[in-house]
Amino acid sequence: MAHAHTVKRHTGLMDWLTTVDHKKIGILYLLAGGIFFLMGGLEAILIRIQLLYPDQKIFIGDTFNALTTMHGTTMIFLAAMPVIFAFMNAIVPLQIGARDVAFPFVNALGFWLFFFGGLLLNTSWIIGSVPAAGWTAYPPLSNLTHGEAGTFQGGMDFYVLGLQIAGLGTLIGGINFLVTIINMRAPGMTYMRMPMFTWTAFITSLLILFAFPAITVGLVELMFDRIFGTGFFDVSKGGNPVLWEHIFWIFGHPEVYILILPAFGIISDIVSTFSRKRLFGYSSMVFATALIGFLGFMVWAHHMFTTGIGPVGDAIFGVATMAIAVPTGVKIFNWLFTLWGGQIRFTTANVFATAFIPTFVMGGVTGVMLAVPAADFQYHDTYFVVAHFHYVIVGGLVLGLFAASYYWWPKMFGRLLNETLGKIHFWTFFIGFHMTFFPQHFLGLMGMPRRVFTYQPGVGLETGNYISTLGAFLMGIGTIVFFINIIATASKPANAPADPWDGRTLEWAIPSPPPEYNFKQTPLVRGFDAFWKEKMAGNKEMTPAEPVGSIHMPSPSILPFVMSVGLFISGYGFMYHNYLLSIGGLIITFICMFLRSVYDDAGFHIEPEELNDKGVKA
Repeated sequence: MAHAHTVKRHTGLMDWLTTVDHKKIGILYLLAGGIFFLMGGLEAILIRIQLLYPDQKIFIGDTFNALTTMHGTTMIFLAAMPVIFAFMNAIVPLQIGARDVAFPFVNALGFWLFFFGGLLLNTSWIIGSVPAAGWTAYPPLSNLTHGEAGTFQGGMDFYVLGLQIAGLGTLIGGINFLVTIINMRAPGMTYMRMPMFTWTAFITSLLILFAFPAITVGLVELMFDRIFGTGFFDVSKGGNPVLWEHIFWIFGHPEVYILILPAFGIISDIVSTFSRKRLFGYSSMVFATALIGFLGFMVWAHHMFTTGIGPVGDAIFGVATMAIAVPTGVKIFNWLFTLWGGQIRFTTANVFATAFIPTFVMGGVTGVMLAVPAADFQYHDTYFVVAHFHYVIVGGLVLGLFAASYYWWPKMFGRLLNETLGKIHFWTFFIGFHMTFFPQHFLGLMGMPRRVFTYQPGVGLETGNYISTLGAFLMGIGTIVFFINIIATASKPANAPADPWDGRTLEWAIPSPPPEYNFKQTPLVRGFDAFWKEKMAGNKEMTPAEPVGSIHMPSPSILPFVMSVGLFISGYGFMYHNYLLSIGGLIITFICMFLRSVYDDAGFHIEPEELNDKGVKA
């Protein structure tokens, strides 16, 4: 027999450590991202407690700097990114009619690298000192080591090495999704029939491919400055700290779009489903998304208007920044016209999605204000920038991710989240969000600098800070309600229907949660909104593009986990100048790479009779 080799099966913890199934990896990303999200949220609340009243002395000096640094770093790199990757993993292969991602092994490796990179960074709370140079890690703050200027920034080693390991995971994850979407679409799934979420995942992966090498180079240079005494960013050795700003923001601005574009895709799919209408102006949405991705690489120096790049540079980057508002505006109108005249159902998912639209517009308007160099000289490094950034990332991305959670939870876990708790979650979080960040616009315009741990009484800053802190607590309560909802739902049986929302795209054509092979037969796609098209033709399920046959599946592997542990160990070796430990960790990683190269794992097959036993419809 051709397929008579043994099938590796693991149960319990070992199943999760060795899995290469994209759906399980999506759940792992969601779990890890959720934990880091709670940590980042706790850091934010501690920041706001310190700023509740003027002249408080609860978290001051380097403690406060550590909180702001870790809050920003955790939320951007370790909470937002992995939750985006969770939905990309769980949903994109289903939306394109694929049985898995292109490289399941690499997918698992990407997760474990991210996880151990994040773990390495957060162990700084327990051992050593915590990074305290701001999440942007500007030198000379970030390359100070023992004894210089009475400051020790040893914690920055955790930042530099943790983000290198985690960033490597993100980079290979992005490459994997590019190949998956290009090569593994079902028959008939042309590019212009792909759901919007798949399109945004595709363009996000392209941005990752081009943006992440920049931050990797910057972190390597910073590591060399700190550990081996080089002078890339050290003025006394002929280096230039502004070089770091360029490298960081050449990555950092596309990173903002890496975060927000998938949220745009989520909103597009949800608004369309709950309006019972095709997405208005689909092709213009696709081109607007591509244009945002393209322009995202041309605006990095708008973070640097005050560094003295000159009037010509300022003007070019200011105009390019304003230009990005145009394709973003196209999207806003497309969502509004999709809702217009639709049979709108305000489920929790759709409430989050529709609330996203005006909130994101507010963030965008302040972005255009910051794009004016002369005005930015006044706004720069004030709370106005904090308010703008959080309106875009929390009011945009986080609302989008909550919408996605309520929408795709039944597909991922086979259970519907409680709608009543969902509405309580929405209102507490949404009101708390605006209470927190709306006053910060005015605090900034009144002159309150960001990253300060105190402010003077009697200059009009008390009320805004007080309301802001109350709002942060309300957001915290909303998040706790969400986790209560998850725990309560997990205790119920997994009995969600395949298509609870009367969905339009392919993921709703298969059971909830999907079987390990996703599709019993690869579906034939006959138009945009493929599943809706079949429903309108009177079909209960997708037309198959192939007969029932044996399905090839990849084998689970512990190697991605062990490779990541090797780099984790090596990171500590570099940090503590223990080169035996760092070489030992690298050897573990290289042995795993060697084993993966020489041992040809053919995977296994699920035979047609096994498919029939499970009684799964296509």
